[in-house]
Amino acid sequence: MDLADPREGVLVGRKSPYPEEFRSNAVALCRVAGGKRTYAAVATDLGVTGETLRSWVRQADEQASRGHSHSDQAGESRDEELDRLRAENGRLRKAEKEWELEREILRRAAAYFAKEMK
Repeated sequence: MDLADPREGVLVGRKSPYPEEFRSNAVALCRVAGGKRTYAAVATDLGVTGETLRSWVRQADEQASRGHSHSDQAGESRDEELDRLRAENGRLRKAEKEWELEREILRRAAAYFAKEMK
């Protein structure tokens, strides 16, 4: 019998009345605050208690740490992810240059036609 964590896989208490999407958005909002706001301040804005929000953040951290240890084996490695992100960044920079050129062409055309209409 393994007694490493007797609570693992056991649901304790009642099911949360808040949908999973609400909880994950609340955790994201708390993290965006970056320590500038307390759990209680963020929780008040959301209409929950500070302790509820704190437990959601703790659960999300636990899930992320469990998921991270498994993702190294199953998903892409850090080097592959870095290569993919660098390629995407290059593609986005190229697209941004094209949009800047298009915007400049449209600005000049608007100025030309504005003069012509006077």
